[in-house]
Amino acid sequence: QVRLVESGGGLVQPGGSLRLSCAASGFTFSMYAMSWFRQAPGKERELVAAMRSAGGITRYADSVKGRFTISRDNVKNTVTLQMNSLKPEDTAVYYCNLVDFGLQRPLGSWGQGTQVTVSS
Repeated sequence: QVRLVESGGGLVQPGGSLRLSCAASGFTFSMYAMSWFRQAPGKERELVAAMRSAGGITRYADSVKGRFTISRDNVKNTVTLQMNSLKPEDTAVYYCNLVDFGLQRPLGSWGQGTQVTVSS
């Protein structure tokens, strides 16, 4: 059974940084692309960043390019999202998930997510 546990969210001022982590279990982590999605109030969930199973190849939403970095550890079964130069519009609940890298579709069930609030 797929289990995804996100952590690391919080309240940060504009321009600040946060590092999100996701602990994955219940599937062969190294075989799947992993991703971060986010959902802001009143908006649909959107893909923020994704990384192929072997690492290296990534994709980002235009709104976060140059500010966010996704990485993964195929030994520890974790995926992280380093978020720099945060903006108020980054405020959302952030979720990790295994993903079809080409179709950008999530493949697992959602965890509880972690709240990120960017505000002065």
